[in-house]
Amino acid sequence: MNKIEQILLEPNKLWNKITERTEYALSSEALKPIPTKYELIKDEEINFLVRIVTNLNRKDNAKKQQKKLGKDFNPFLPYEKDLFVADISDTHLCLLNKFNVVDHHLLIITRDFEEQETLLNLNDFAALWACLLQINGLGFYNNGKIAGASQRHKHLQLVPFPLLPEISKTPVDHIIKKVNYKNNIGKLSCFNFSHGVSQLNIQDNQNISEVAQLILDTYYHLLNNLKLYVKGQEKPKPYNLLVTREWIMIIPRSNSKYESISINSLGFAGALLVKNEKQLNLLKEVKPLNILQQVAQ
Repeated sequence: MNKIEQILLEPNKLWNKITERTEYALSSEALKPIPTKYELIKDEEINFLVRIVTNLNRKDNAKKQQKKLGKDFNPFLPYEKDLFVADISDTHLCLLNKFNVVDHHLLIITRDFEEQETLLNLNDFAALWACLLQINGLGFYNNGKIAGASQRHKHLQLVPFPLLPEISKTPVDHIIKKVNYKNNIGKLSCFNFSHGVSQLNIQDNQNISEVAQLILDTYYHLLNNLKLYVKGQEKPKPYNLLVTREWIMIIPRSNSKYESISINSLGFAGALLVKNEKQLNLLKEVKPLNILQQVAQ
């Protein structure tokens, strides 16, 4: 796909739309935040942000309802109108994440159904970059169930910075700054598993189309380097994708969880979620980097 569909997102309006829609969706009870507390757990050079769920009843009840509707139920077709934030392009729109752990968590979804396990394309990255231009944050993508995806309908996600007042970007950003690159692919010193990170050298005057093409090219460069994709195949092997304004990282996946602890893309940015004190104690005993190693490749 070489053509980007028209970008519909208005400049400098997204944050206001997010905050206004959040207030409305909370009042209508369409938005159901998952309450958490958190700890910072140090492992080697990374201060992992670990959120501990204090009440999962809402999401558990919703999952039971979804099971009753069948495995093909799609919450994005039609989407819940109270969660609608903005039209991004002719191909994508954004919604609030109904069961959010992080405030103002956005879902960037395709208007038409596409499988979550298919390759990302130019329009996907154009939609993500249109949002990142206005919301400095972490974009991510869970490629399939093994990578932590909970829905089949293709959706990228975006959480705004700061993740916490004491963490300006992600817990791994300070390590990425020290990475040495060869052919624009680097490795994090404390990640003892398959992964690759690349710099995004984006100029202020580059338009969305140019940036989307740059990110797409870098994405394929990483997929090929990590042997996740064979040309001609529709679906790559499972992976997690992280994207900021400065860098992109891909991590191949082998398991969706370590024992009872589920891991998605955010784990590799240094942000983990546990459902109870038992899981928290397991995380502390095994250590976050060892857990990431067990679910990566």
